[in-house]
Amino acid sequence: MSESADAPKGRPSRKRLQYGEGREALLNAAVRVVARGGLRKLTYRAVAEEAGVTHGLVVHHFGSRDALIEEALAHTIRTSLSTSALEPGTGKVADFSTGLSDMVTADPGIQAFQYELLLEARRRPELLPQLRALYDEYFEATRRELNRMLPAGADQAMTRLVFAALDGLVLHQLVFGEPEVTDAALEQLRALLRLLDASS
Repeated sequence: MSESADAPKGRPSRKRLQYGEGREALLNAAVRVVARGGLRKLTYRAVAEEAGVTHGLVVHHFGSRDALIEEALAHTIRTSLSTSALEPGTGKVADFSTGLSDMVTADPGIQAFQYELLLEARRRPELLPQLRALYDEYFEATRRELNRMLPAGADQAMTRLVFAALDGLVLHQLVFGEPEVTDAALEQLRALLRLLDASS
């Protein structure tokens, strides 16, 4: 079976990437490939076709499929953290996770990629260290913002509870759509955080 059999029709011809944009373009292409077809569809050729470049360029930048997976995961975490408003830094409950539903709507592939890798880690434990280290960044960003908002601060259990709520909302919107449901649930989460703030 040809690896390019599933490539969408009308794919643009190979293009020359500008210096410095090649690596990020390939990481974005890898994310789209996995989000669309799962990790089993991630090949050098699939990423090259998605990015509209040569197969050799993917090999040159990453060297191994595992390196491509690890770097694509780190790329999605950085992108998600910068666009999620998980840590606006204001210490205001009203600002907490604003724009979360817009982030999912704007680029669902990044979120789908992360969930694909989380599920794959159940079958491939070698992915767990990278996933754990990278998800620790989410937990830490959540903890820092909760500490700004709540006078009593947030311990590990509270941090995980709040992040699990956010993570579940993202997953549900990814699967079911309904960004308005995400927004309404986030407002309820903020109301609970306001109660914690008032009781301190």
